[in-house]
Amino acid sequence: MKYIPLFILLFASTLIYAQNAEGRKVGSWIIKGVDSSKPGYSDDAIVEKGKYENGRKVGVWISYFPNGKIKAEIRYINGRPKGPYKTYYDNGQIEEQGNWALNKQTGNFKRFYENGQVAQDFTFNESGKRDGNQVYYHENGKIMIEGNWAGGKEDGQIKEYFSDGSVKSVRVFNGGQMDASKSSFMDAPSTAVAVKVEPEPVKDKSNNVKTTAKIASSSAKPNTGLFDGNGEHTLYNKNRQISQKGLFKGGRLYDGKVYKYSSDGILTNIEMYQSGKYIGEGVIDKNMQ
Repeated sequence: MKYIPLFILLFASTLIYAQNAEGRKVGSWIIKGVDSSKPGYSDDAIVEKGKYENGRKVGVWISYFPNGKIKAEIRYINGRPKGPYKTYYDNGQIEEQGNWALNKQTGNFKRFYENGQVAQDFTFNESGKRDGNQVYYHENGKIMIEGNWAGGKEDGQIKEYFSDGSVKSVRVFNGGQMDASKSSFMDAPSTAVAVKVEPEPVKDKSNNVKTTAKIASSSAKPNTGLFDGNGEHTLYNKNRQISQKGLFKGGRLYDGKVYKYSSDGILTNIEMYQSGKYIGEGVIDKNMQ
């Protein structure tokens, strides 16, 4: 369930067709393979085309795959992507469509599977955060996850379904924090539908995906035996409080929890990780404090 805007990585060109008196690009441009450093294009293949005004992209720019099919259609204002855009698979199917403004998504956003089926149907507010009903779909068209988000965080009841339509889990959130006491999880009706869904990556303030850090075996203080970086372990901090607990792979917490404490040693929050990626906050029971 990954959400990463695709079009933002698509465009870079170096050929100069026309310049104004100040040496800035102007007019209509067609950049071909011979003029571009992008691999896979023949010399005559069009890489992208559009217009410049005073050295900045304006209007709709269209980029192409090496096979000649459209790769993306993006509207620019004063050199920056703004307004509706679309990206495509090389088979011609739409891959992603939405609205971009000031480096963030706004309004409705959809991502599609290569077979044309909707994979994600999200809504973003003016601040670029997910708001309202959000839906993920299985490739067969059945709902995978649905629920409400507020200010970019899960809020209220989030339902997850197996690919046959049966309920997989009902999780209850309050501002992105899951209440385990009100949440329930069901077993798969058959092994055929027990497909593990990768968590959607969460980014920190530096726009990096939040993941677990690697722990050196020499610094780890496990509950029993030696910490070899793999398997089930419970690790403790210097104050003998639980710091990490769960399944480790290659020295990193893969599936489990990270416990955070204040300078006074009080448990402040519990971070939950799946496949090494942060997926949300756990609920602190009063007996833990």
